[in-house]
Amino acid sequence: MQLHDVHQGVHRRKLRKRVGRGVGSGHGKTSSKGHKGHASRQGFKLNQNFEGGQMPLARRVPKRGFFNGAFKKEYVIVNLGDLDATFDSGAVVDEAALRSEGLVKGYNHDGIKILGDGTLTKPLEVHATKFSESAIAKITAAGGKTTVVPYNRQGAKA
Repeated sequence: MQLHDVHQGVHRRKLRKRVGRGVGSGHGKTSSKGHKGHASRQGFKLNQNFEGGQMPLARRVPKRGFFNGAFKKEYVIVNLGDLDATFDSGAVVDEAALRSEGLVKGYNHDGIKILGDGTLTKPLEVHATKFSESAIAKITAAGGKTTVVPYNRQGAKA
């Protein structure tokens, strides 16, 4: 077999099945849909969870616990390694500074959380909604300062 033989006989565009075009086509009369019933009608769409009348799995399995997603908080994650690479020594790192550097984008979140991934070699004054314990330890070890600020959605699109 040669390289130019690989796609020999393989058609890029497969022709659609033309149903209801006579008995000789093999897809005539009932158009491969069987006889009568809901599934033979035009516009029929089977529910993805339908199990033929059997009690669906989502209703058979017992439910436990409680989770109200309306109160879930989503934070933008920023790592210390990114701060170290982006900002100069002694800089004040707040939401405006993070947005101008492209580390925080969009407004569909509940604040900014600083995580301790990476190393911090310069003192920075960091203002954020939340900090991990390792991030606080690394920032103070580098001679910096952490300030917890409440987040308000100024630029949120209503």
